[in-house]
Amino acid sequence: MHEDEQGDEQRAAAGLTPSGADQEFLALERELTVLLRRARASQGEMAREVHPDLESAAYGLLVRLDECGGQRATELAAYIGVGKATMSRQLRALEELGLIAREPDPADGRAWLVALTDEGRRRVGTVREARRGRYVRQLAHWPRLEVAELARLLHQLNGVMEK
Repeated sequence: MHEDEQGDEQRAAAGLTPSGADQEFLALERELTVLLRRARASQGEMAREVHPDLESAAYGLLVRLDECGGQRATELAAYIGVGKATMSRQLRALEELGLIAREPDPADGRAWLVALTDEGRRRVGTVREARRGRYVRQLAHWPRLEVAELARLLHQLNGVMEK
């Protein structure tokens, strides 16, 4: 028996290696770790492209506002998964940069909605279009159906992770 195989058998006997059924989940964990590391780096670059003083974490808020329009701070905090204090700090910084503005909520005069300013919408749109162009170039050799399937599966995964 080869030394590596003997070591594998010893680790398996001791319960230190995953069963064959768990290999898919280990591969998933490994690939998600790489994807998330790259996504964090990319998010920081995109945030700086929107504004040099923009925090990396705030970029996701801008994208959410770009896609959904005005939102209450509590809705944004729940979506992003941060507390009210963190959300207030991030929104204050975005407001100071002129990227968002607060407006009264027409459904509840006591509440405020946060929305992109025209300048915020322009800057976010420019960065998102550039990112989409990068994806098109990087995945140009993929069949469109596979790109659609990847998007579908990621959407499904995100839905499961929200629960």
